[in-house]
Amino acid sequence: MGDKASSNLSEVTDFILVGFRVRPELHILLFLLFLLVYAMVLLGNVGMMAIIITDPRLNTPMYFFLGNLSFIDLFYSSAIAPKAMINFWSESKSISFAGCVTQLFLFALFIVTEGFLLAVMAYDRFIAICSPLLYSVHMSKRLCAQLVAGSYFCGCISSVLLTSMTFTLSFCASRAIDHFYCDNRPLQRLSCSDLFIHKVVSFSLSGIIILPTIIVIIVSYLYIVSTVLKIRSTEGRKKAFSTCSSHLGVVGILYSAGTFMYLTPDTFPELSKVASLCYILVTPMLNPLIYSLRNKDVKEALRKSLGGKFFFYYLILF
Repeated sequence: MGDKASSNLSEVTDFILVGFRVRPELHILLFLLFLLVYAMVLLGNVGMMAIIITDPRLNTPMYFFLGNLSFIDLFYSSAIAPKAMINFWSESKSISFAGCVTQLFLFALFIVTEGFLLAVMAYDRFIAICSPLLYSVHMSKRLCAQLVAGSYFCGCISSVLLTSMTFTLSFCASRAIDHFYCDNRPLQRLSCSDLFIHKVVSFSLSGIIILPTIIVIIVSYLYIVSTVLKIRSTEGRKKAFSTCSSHLGVVGILYSAGTFMYLTPDTFPELSKVASLCYILVTPMLNPLIYSLRNKDVKEALRKSLGGKFFFYYLILF
């Protein structure tokens, strides 16, 4: 059986990305939509990183985490969107075996890292609002670096486990992946191996990633809400809630899509494709918009960097 699996695996040199099951004439529309949103992802996230790096006033833990969030959003979108756009025009829609492995690895690495980073950002807001006088002591540069490094480490471990499990399966049913990128679930459908252990491990891994980060976020915000409600000043409460609402919006989009994708039965492939768009393109596009245009410090840094006229055009674009 092991020799058969190895033989079947060695015969697979490429896969076919089926993509969206729509009429061929709609592929142009999808290409233009992907191109527009991906261009906004590039502009927003590269701009966000540049501003955070160059403006000394943004040299704080919150913006350090935001810069890393932009980096992650940029790279996991770039691991998938360009290939998807190419396949809208391609007849073969193929992706090499190595390319599929790389795509799944990079996507899993960055999406898991983002989940942990969002939990870190919730903890940062908890310290800033609940213990403002001790904020600089608790959130030292060393701790911030360790928290970000820990997020990447968890992402890397999860990615290695998921990728190695997926590509040790025997692919003998078909080469056609019913998705627009290489993902774990569509690849499982192509396998003729016994998937029970693989599915149990995949489900457990998803639960281990999603549940602890959600718990950290919920507990942090319970303390934050309790503290904010004690603030007597209406302006103070509004400012505190404003800094948290952006983060909660991003968390809501990412985790609702992720939960639907990986913790629900795999019975609606087309809905899964639409849900995956939320964290492939929509969330990376919205993050710079939510965090920059709702933040006075970032808007002021943008205005100084771009100049009044260009800043006006940037606001119109977003």
